[in-house]
Amino acid sequence: MGGRIRTIALTVGCMLLVACSTVQHPSGDPWEGANRKIFWFNDEVDVHVLEPVAKGWRWALPEMVRTGFTNFFQNLGTPVVAVNQLLQGKPLQGASDTGRFLVNTIVGLGFIDPASQWGLKRHDEDFGQTLAVWGVPGGPYLVIPLLGPSNARDLTGLVVDTAMSITPFFVDGWILTTARVVQTVNARSGVIDRVREVKAASLDYYSAVRNGYQQRRAAAIRDDLDVTPATEENELYYPGEELKPQ
Repeated sequence: MGGRIRTIALTVGCMLLVACSTVQHPSGDPWEGANRKIFWFNDEVDVHVLEPVAKGWRWALPEMVRTGFTNFFQNLGTPVVAVNQLLQGKPLQGASDTGRFLVNTIVGLGFIDPASQWGLKRHDEDFGQTLAVWGVPGGPYLVIPLLGPSNARDLTGLVVDTAMSITPFFVDGWILTTARVVQTVNARSGVIDRVREVKAASLDYYSAVRNGYQQRRAAAIRDDLDVTPATEENELYYPGEELKPQ
């Protein structure tokens, strides 16, 4: 356990040093050449593996079941969301999402979302957003193998959020891996048509995803992101994310 904590701390420290460095690139993408290669690899995996599996998943499972899986994985992540709200000085939202977690776990068994019907609105916070609230700059844009778009600050946030999750401490690794695969396939099944449409409409798909990611994260930090059951499945595809009306 101690070794794991030291490794996480060292990783976070290195990432924060990169995030705090000044990026003199107009698009925030100074490593575009390497990022494009990783992006190409990710897209090949998506086209030849993930998308076909997601199509089969969508064909085999009715929408109600797929929505249940979406609710389940959202509910698992709610405690981390609540912790980040407290770290950002949002105790009321933290209390609201804690209530959501209890209601959806006890009443909805994780697969149903009665909390939304009871007025407990869902929020979306992570440690990357917490660092932004604390004044940490985003740092260079990154494309992570198999994970997709990020930046130095958000990658740091992902590491910390993973460490804050309690499930790895009492759930076997193979179960967590299987759950992550199911979560990814289920989310991808919800954006099959959207991804195809934007690929066809984009002169440069890489730039479209990068710009969409940067806009989405900026909106999330401002709390202008519309996080609803209808848009949550679009997390795999940031250009399609919707913003709150101004």
